[in-house]
Amino acid sequence: MMRIDAQGLNYKELNHMVREAVAQGQFDLFLDHVNGQRYIGDALAGNIQIRIKGTAGQDLAAFMDGPTIRVEGNAQDGVGNTMNAGKVVILGQAGDVLGYAMRGGKLYVTGNAGYRIGIHMKSYQNMVPVIVIGGKAGDFLGEYMAGGVLIVLGMGAQEEAFAQEALAGDYLGAGMHGGAIYLRGRIDPSQIGREIAPADLTEEDHRLLHSELAEFCQDVGWNLEEVLEVPFTKLVPLSHRPYGGHYSY
Repeated sequence: MMRIDAQGLNYKELNHMVREAVAQGQFDLFLDHVNGQRYIGDALAGNIQIRIKGTAGQDLAAFMDGPTIRVEGNAQDGVGNTMNAGKVVILGQAGDVLGYAMRGGKLYVTGNAGYRIGIHMKSYQNMVPVIVIGGKAGDFLGEYMAGGVLIVLGMGAQEEAFAQEALAGDYLGAGMHGGAIYLRGRIDPSQIGREIAPADLTEEDHRLLHSELAEFCQDVGWNLEEVLEVPFTKLVPLSHRPYGGHYSY
């Protein structure tokens, strides 16, 4: 493993060092003392492992195509923006707009995440992006979602005030026209966008949840049986073209 001390480095310097290391054949990197440097891992491809200690800045893993990034700390907005493949594991909290237009790969967060998680997510053939939020999510979860899988567990903290909060905020699934959202527990119908509705879980859903959450738990060190002991609510779109009537042709 090659270690890069990011303390005091500008984001351009840090990213230049990362790309230089990869170009020289270093595919296992440890970035220490990261403190908000943005664009880490953007557009990198191949079997690259990056471990980050600290707080990753904006647009971590944007356009990434294969690497694995593990953050021992928090991450800011835009993680996995238009990501094609790979995995990001965040052992902490994350900001807004995670997985924007994400087309493949997996994004795991053990804590809470902000607003507009999974906006414009999509899938194509065998590419099915997956986002798992261990805590809770803000408003507009799954907004305009066109494919993929969003899972919210609500297990990121044990405080009483946290336990009383909803799993996700308002306008859940607004404009959603593909994919599926799974919530560990129940959701108030008033929070759900008019374009989606609850659906009964099938055997295929149970297999998918078991498979995806087994991988998540292995990566973050959680107990799978504890995660699965609470029933899930599934939300799906009512139409693949919810705004079709708003166009003139």
